[in-house]
Amino acid sequence: MSTLVEENNEKRNQLNKENKKIYEDMMVYIRLSFNKSDQETEEVLMELLDHLLVLQAEGGDSSELFGSDPRQYAEDIVGELPHTVPKEMMALFVMGICYFLGVYMLSTGLIRKILLYGFQQMEPTKLYSLGTTAIIIILGSITISVVGYSVFRYIKWSCFRDISKIKEFLATGFIFGIVPGTVFFAMYFWLPPMGPMLTVPVYWLGITGAVFLLVAEILRRKD
Repeated sequence: MSTLVEENNEKRNQLNKENKKIYEDMMVYIRLSFNKSDQETEEVLMELLDHLLVLQAEGGDSSELFGSDPRQYAEDIVGELPHTVPKEMMALFVMGICYFLGVYMLSTGLIRKILLYGFQQMEPTKLYSLGTTAIIIILGSITISVVGYSVFRYIKWSCFRDISKIKEFLATGFIFGIVPGTVFFAMYFWLPPMGPMLTVPVYWLGITGAVFLLVAEILRRKD
């Protein structure tokens, strides 16, 4: 599948500005249909791109291929694509959780290391409440999933619409940055310690985070 994506990226540069805008909206809209087969999706996108390049060479434009309602054309294509098998969907979910845990633990470990050795502001170990930590991970994973899905839905909604890139950046930045940040901040300071306590060396946070990121990257490459 990666070969198809790379070929698509190269061929897409041959489109003129108008055709490229419509095609890229079409591409994003179709790719963000979560429960569809990635292989079939990329094959269809490549076929559409080839047809559009032929039309462009003959002096035509995207309207001759997608009609007057490109969004409906994209919806029709999505409706015909085969569904992704549950195993692929589960792999995507696990990959997202691994990325979340990896970034959270690696950044926490690095920040604490810098504060410890650079400013002598931290202890070399951190005390964790296992029950509270489990709740934070579960609720954090759910929050990230919901926020990520909301961002993708917004991006899909914005396709085929003339929306300011600045407004789009601010909207997605607010949803993806401030909302989960507020949730994590609230959980971190308001949840009381629950369950047994565990003392963890600061450097293990960074190592564990790096392992989660490695697993996520392996899953991404396998996909």
